[in-house]
Amino acid sequence: MVSSSFTTTTTAASRTITMIFLLFLFTPTLVTSECELLKYDTNLLEFPLNLEYFEAEYFLYGSIGKGLDSIEPNLAAGGPPPVGAKQANLSHIVKDIITQFAYQEIGHLRAIKKVVDGFARPLLNLSAESFATVMNDAFGKPLSPPFDPYANDINYLISCYVIPYVGLTGYVGANPKLQSPISRKLVAGLLGVESGQDAVIRSVLYERAKEKVVPYDISVAEFTNKISELRNKLGNTSLKDEGLKVPIDIGAEKKIQGNVLAGDKDSLAYGRSPREILRIVYGTGKEHVPGGFYPNGGNGALAKRYLKLGKN
Repeated sequence: MVSSSFTTTTTAASRTITMIFLLFLFTPTLVTSECELLKYDTNLLEFPLNLEYFEAEYFLYGSIGKGLDSIEPNLAAGGPPPVGAKQANLSHIVKDIITQFAYQEIGHLRAIKKVVDGFARPLLNLSAESFATVMNDAFGKPLSPPFDPYANDINYLISCYVIPYVGLTGYVGANPKLQSPISRKLVAGLLGVESGQDAVIRSVLYERAKEKVVPYDISVAEFTNKISELRNKLGNTSLKDEGLKVPIDIGAEKKIQGNVLAGDKDSLAYGRSPREILRIVYGTGKEHVPGGFYPNGGNGALAKRYLKLGKN
């Protein structure tokens, strides 16, 4: 007769072996499934590199006068150096803030490339003339003298208002479409810091909202409103952009005109698709027609696909 203790031990051992077998059987499937999800997400994860390259280069050059090729050349992956970028004439505090942003963007590039292969830095036109064109388009007339983003604190901060917020809306738009927890975690982390950067830029500008931008008889708030109107127009969708001062029916709970942070009727962040983003950063209003800050268009599967469609 077999003892009860022997039977209990045998049963426990059998259960352990069964559990190990099941883990061995299903673990490869789980890993494969995760890899497939990441592959599905790749296009959405790599696309933001276009904006991250812009921000890294613009913040680096604006604050310390040199870019990725000097600081982290491997991240540029052999892409062409930006055109017209240079150090801005900044006060100590603004230079310090922008330098922090610059190194944060290096981290963002690295973080994305840890998850997807990504692509090389696209050709970027960061010249004063490129920003002057945006301002002329925003106001519907040439500003005289031409807007120079590198001239001083206010000009540089206004120029920083132009693109980084667009990247933020891209992360908001992409997040619901991502399948993998790894992808969503990455985008959430990127969105958190990008939102913080945008909040800092808007807050500093909001403090000086009523000031006139020299030599123009135009306030800081008017500049932001015109830039937001232009982005809404180029994006060719509903309202997804707001300046520092808004009509009260657009303000938070329809009770205030101050708009230090942009948000919808429930004060939630706006989201944009890659197509909308390309229309804005190209400055053409068309995702298949490059220009503006991206003379040759963006890199990556999505941007290349739209460019190809435009040639057909």
